[in-house]
Amino acid sequence: MGTLPDMTKHRGFPSGMPGTGVQFTIRRANPKGVTPIKKLPRRARPGSQEHRIDAAFLHALWHYFGAEPFERGNLDAARLNLLFGREVVAVDKDFDPTSYEAMLVINEQLARESFPESFEDVMEV
Repeated sequence: MGTLPDMTKHRGFPSGMPGTGVQFTIRRANPKGVTPIKKLPRRARPGSQEHRIDAAFLHALWHYFGAEPFERGNLDAARLNLLFGREVVAVDKDFDPTSYEAMLVINEQLARESFPESFEDVMEV
């Protein structure tokens, strides 16, 4: 078994959406290679469960990192991909979508427009 790449674990970050089985973080690096970060189409409509999950993930990102750039680390690629290129963007022009060390930041203006509930102190899920 090969060695897994280093991956920052964001201690205290919510592991997922309660009651849904949807994860926000991964436990260990992927032995088959890092899942790339890429913009995926988002079909969730406001009020839908999928929209609430995206909003809850963004809420966790905002309340954990704020406006500061953050390392991808153990954040789940599937969740990031639904926000990437819109509410979450790459910090660097030479962004490596297959690196656990890639730096991201919340596009606060767009994120507040798309998910205003994510910026409340407490979000009901």
